[in-house]
Amino acid sequence: MDVSTVSQLASSLSQARTGDAVGVQVLKKAMDLQAQNAAQLIAALPQAPANPPHLGQSIDVRV
Repeated sequence: MDVSTVSQLASSLSQARTGDAVGVQVLKKAMDLQAQNAAQLIAALPQAPANPPHLGQSIDVRV
């Protein structure tokens, strides 16, 4: 095996690892942004009105 071939292979593997690491970091950043946006959307939801006390206290099981 030629020395130049081995060095080219090592160089391309190194570039592939670097590219993969960059891709993972971009994915993590995108997921963090989506989590922040989801939290903001949830915080922006209006509060649900409270039900009157007589609602939700019993279950009608008539079939």
